Amino acid sequence: MMNSSTQAAVEIDSERLAQACGGDRQALAEVFEHYRQRLGQTVRLRMDRRLLGRIDVSDVLQDAYLDAARRLPEYVAAPDVSLFLWLRSLTTQRLIDLHRHHLGAKMRTVSLELSLPTGDSVHASAHSLAELLVDSSRTPGAKLLFLETQQRVRDALNSMELMDREVLAMRQFEMLTNSEVATLLSLSKAAASNRYIRALARLHKVLNEPIDD
Repeated sequence: MMNSSTQAAVEIDSERLAQACGGDRQALAEVFEHYRQRLGQTVRLRMDRRLLGRIDVSDVLQDAYLDAARRLPEYVAAPDVSLFLWLRSLTTQRLIDLHRHHLGAKMRTVSLELSLPTGDSVHASAHSLAELLVDSSRTPGAKLLFLETQQRVRDALNSMELMDREVLAMRQFEMLTNSEVATLLSLSKAAASNRYIRALARLHKVLNEPIDD
């Protein structure tokens, strides 16, 4: 089952957004709070599972907000992307720093597999995506079927190109628009859309295949 987190986010007040983009730190605090759930999803999708229980998502977001408040004049001087994408960039950078600090040489060298144009070295894991993509509501008797389906989804995700998996994560769970995904990954809008459709088609195929007894 596909998770319902693709529903459109409630629009933020345009006046407060404009004020934040103009350097108003109080407005920035309100804008950040508005986007907190989406930014938290970004962290949950990309945090290395070895850090679960050691690092709280709220702490990552708090540090990202402090970075945003300190660096707001930089954004005001050169707003190359939307304020949300800028906040997302600061959040992922905070997560990268935490990975390096806590894991050091133990960090997975995912960046060697594919260097994404964003410069991020944290990517949505197949495990995290599979947990969200497969409906966890089940009776005890359906637990085995659930686990088997989740494993099949993980296998399908692992077999995808990393770029396709990132597009899927960004569109399906971070609620980014196709244009935002294209911007982050330096893709044309058509290419971003095609990769999303291809990733969804592969998952639908896996979910609709019968499980052998």
